[in-house]
Amino acid sequence: MSSIEHRDAFTFAATRLPKPRRLRAVLAMFILQYAMVAILVCLGAFYIVRYMVTPQIIARLELIAAALKR
Repeated sequence: MSSIEHRDAFTFAATRLPKPRRLRAVLAMFILQYAMVAILVCLGAFYIVRYMVTPQIIARLELIAAALKR
């Protein structure tokens, strides 16, 4: 192997280094996207429970309390 081929091999190896950085960036974007979707789903579920289910439960408990007083 001549010194020119040797330098070309090092140059080729040096040019391939940024690819793992791109892979990390893509993985970080997917993880961020997953986290954002998970947060939105959790917030949606929280508000559904808070404003739709909880009043129904409270109304039922009030009916039970009123029936027990009679």
